[in-house]
Amino acid sequence: MRSTAGAAILGVLAACAVAPVTSPPQTSAARAAGSAARPAQDAATSAGANILQTRSRWVPSAWTDLPGWSGDRPSELWPALLRGCDRPAPGWAVLCAQARAAVASGNSLGDDATRAWLESRLQPYRVEALDGAPEGLVTGYFEPLVEASRTARAGFRYALHAPPADLGNRVPYWSRQQLETLPAAQAGLRGRELAYIADPLDVLLLQVQGSGRLNIVGADGRRTLVRIAYAGHNDMPYQSVGRWLVEQGELRSGEASWPAIRQWAKNNPKRVNELLWANPRVVFFREEPLPDPQLGPRGAMDVPLTPQRSVAVDPQSIPYGTALWLDTTEPLSNTPLRRVVMAQDTGSAIIGAVRADFFWGWGDEAEVQAGRMKQALRMWALWPKT
Repeated sequence: MRSTAGAAILGVLAACAVAPVTSPPQTSAARAAGSAARPAQDAATSAGANILQTRSRWVPSAWTDLPGWSGDRPSELWPALLRGCDRPAPGWAVLCAQARAAVASGNSLGDDATRAWLESRLQPYRVEALDGAPEGLVTGYFEPLVEASRTARAGFRYALHAPPADLGNRVPYWSRQQLETLPAAQAGLRGRELAYIADPLDVLLLQVQGSGRLNIVGADGRRTLVRIAYAGHNDMPYQSVGRWLVEQGELRSGEASWPAIRQWAKNNPKRVNELLWANPRVVFFREEPLPDPQLGPRGAMDVPLTPQRSVAVDPQSIPYGTALWLDTTEPLSNTPLRRVVMAQDTGSAIIGAVRADFFWGWGDEAEVQAGRMKQALRMWALWPKT
């Protein structure tokens, strides 16, 4: 489970709890006849044939239709593509074998060579809604990096918890406010503390994202970097604190960014609990080692995410493991953001035909970019030819 900073601020929680879609796309004819779908790679050979997904329609396109296709750095896609090939989408087995062979050969696949390699093996399809709408929305998410302590001490007093032993005995489980105020609710958390952090808003941020990195500072000053991953939640509905601030008249809707929420909390310290309790959902974690800090968290496809080359999608529109071309803009500079990425994650907020959540990575810059990203999007699916 993970969610999006930009989306969560504006009122939605993305949760990687959707099972991978293993059925291939359907052609228009197959869906209309109610028959079993042919594999997408077979459908692609039908001249002019659209491909229907449950929530989208794919329209065959030319490579020249992709805005900015010649200006990307497609060689940067290889790590994400190869990780996706660990769990290839239906129809991708042959291409994945070719990708591994290309890398194993030791040939240097630069941008031009990679672009030619993709063009020779993939067919682009414009992704649109079933009503023909070609535009949608892209938001951003990231993996927070937070200072932490193994024990509660000055400056570190807000706990992250493993799932309570009695989590399944009460559905829904205690709310956020109850867990912080009721002795009976707090009893279930006792002994389940994984680490303590300094800012309660960072607790919320980690829960919204569903995973994160902890830079644990020991009593001797030594630091250990670990990852915490989603391990469950209290089965309470998610409520956006950004939306709550807008409804309270504290922020205008266009101002509900993560930096603005932090500034409001700084200006209103006596109302921070009120802000946090507006969201009753609590996420619990498990700790994982982080042997390679260059690997992102595992997405819904169960492969590590690659910064700025992995995205979350609606699996009813885009099967996991699909290559995509994004046409959007940077959240801060508003300059074009056009690149090839892999669909490797999802979330309950990521719903719709032309809908993506862009994984920015980790660190301060990733947080800033993700927290402000809410851009118009056009998208093309790149599917293997036969």
